[in-house]
Amino acid sequence: MLRQVKPRTARSKRALEKRAPKVNENPKTALFLRGTTCSQVTQDAMQDLYSLRQTHAKRFHKKNPVHPFEDASSLTFFSEKNDTSLILFGSSSKKRPHTITFCRTFDYKMLDMLEFYLDPETFRSIAQFKTKKVPVGTKPLMVFAGTAFESPVPNAFTTAKSMLIDFFRGEPSDKIDVEGLQYCVVVSADEPTSSSTDPSDPSTKPTLHLRAYLIRTKRSGQKLPRVEVEEHGPRMDFRLGRLQQPDADMLKAAMRKPKTNEERTKKNISMDSIGDKIGRIHMGKLDLSELQTRKMKGLKRSRDVVDEDFDDADMPMEGVKEVSDRIVGPRKKKARDVVEF
Repeated sequence: MLRQVKPRTARSKRALEKRAPKVNENPKTALFLRGTTCSQVTQDAMQDLYSLRQTHAKRFHKKNPVHPFEDASSLTFFSEKNDTSLILFGSSSKKRPHTITFCRTFDYKMLDMLEFYLDPETFRSIAQFKTKKVPVGTKPLMVFAGTAFESPVPNAFTTAKSMLIDFFRGEPSDKIDVEGLQYCVVVSADEPTSSSTDPSDPSTKPTLHLRAYLIRTKRSGQKLPRVEVEEHGPRMDFRLGRLQQPDADMLKAAMRKPKTNEERTKKNISMDSIGDKIGRIHMGKLDLSELQTRKMKGLKRSRDVVDEDFDDADMPMEGVKEVSDRIVGPRKKKARDVVEF
């Protein structure tokens, strides 16, 4: 049984309630860390990513002797200590230079990890673009282009798409203000050159291109404005490296939706425009021969059965009495009809 910490002050009680599970979770917070060796290009790239998510992000500047794929206990400790579910770890080595490792946690346990190898030749920071900067806390539009993101089998590219969406998602909202759509993030993947690619070699994988553009609307003389885009920065090119897939049971628990008190929709029941409830019933094929009808004396069958070849259409009227006597039978005399003198 897990030990439950009882709060002693009102401040600690509020902190525990903030970390407790909720039906609608808080926005994910990202934690930026650096290793013992981290190149200046990697630090600049992480600074630009931090500026795009400044409202829900924390950054540490000290060096941390951490190797995520060998031992992730230090990262889970930082995640629990700072209440963050996204971790970006920057490092650089001779074998893996200019590396940014994206990590996601669930219940303060490591869920999955993916390495992004940054290309220092094509990298351009936000400061190198002399354009208007987007306000802090603005949510971007997300565009993913490339067949690599459409794989039905989970792989490094589908994981990268999921991680980038989680990173740029921000606070959930049910309404959209058109004036708030000020920039978009475009992530495109090159088409694979050959089918015989080595999955362990990052140089054979398609390159990811991350671009950020400002959205400008101008007059067009029509009802809809003319939309133009201008590059905002940063400009990053990545190659995907090592991947740690999430555990099946942990992923199932992370994707589980809590039960709410909302009324579930009932099948085949709807409301019309007036407000009356309409129900639809699906029935099988009915056997009309066994249908129970109303009992009437006129529908009763007589004891004597008429021949099927008999047709009374051609019979003259004078023979109707004889035919009726043959069908119904002779009329029985009642006691009141017999009179004796």
